[in-house]
Amino acid sequence: MNASDIMTAPALTLPQHASLADAIRLMLGRHISGVPVVDADERLVGILTEGDLLRRIEVGTAEHRWSGLRKFLRGPGLNAEEYVHANSRRVADLMTPAPVSVAASTPLEEVVAILERKRIRRVPVVTDERVVGIVSRADILRAVGNVVGAPAETGGDDAAVLARLHAELDRQPWFTERNLQLSVHHGTVRLEGFVTDPRMRDALRVAAQNTSGQAHVQDELEVVDPASGMALSG
Repeated sequence: MNASDIMTAPALTLPQHASLADAIRLMLGRHISGVPVVDADERLVGILTEGDLLRRIEVGTAEHRWSGLRKFLRGPGLNAEEYVHANSRRVADLMTPAPVSVAASTPLEEVVAILERKRIRRVPVVTDERVVGIVSRADILRAVGNVVGAPAETGGDDAAVLARLHAELDRQPWFTERNLQLSVHHGTVRLEGFVTDPRMRDALRVAAQNTSGQAHVQDELEVVDPASGMALSG
């Protein structure tokens, strides 16, 4: 799955010469918390989010409670920049410039990694420097919901369920346990044997539930301390 598969398109944008009032009307009217900013040629130059508007002179949140020494150490440049951000009414002054962006063909896994690493909630999708869409956390949530809501591959006889479970476990890097007996009776998966980590037990239960399509799993696993060989739980 790529960015183009889940992005909201076309994306709303703001011209960089727009006023703060225009930006706020757009964001509130469309129920969005961030919007890409473009220049006269529709090229991406920034992004304006609600986070950029938290410290504003109008609502009394502009003044950081810096100590006199800290204000001095910050220098006049940073203090002047902060003043502009708190008082200007031009989008160009308030936006975060040169925002991170992705291509339409960027794998969704990479998009998620960017959102996590940058601690951002959305990323513009660009083609030839022009915004063609935007991927937000809400878009990813919607994609997850579509998959979760779709019918899973379940059913078949007991042998088919067991084969799916083995195939699922063989794909997992965490599956290193071999002291297990897995069986299926009338569609219900039975887990027997020993694991060395309770998290492994949880993962086996989830794999069994998803591949069988049944919430109930007959869990008879024991968690064993690998150092002592003693059971920690049954």
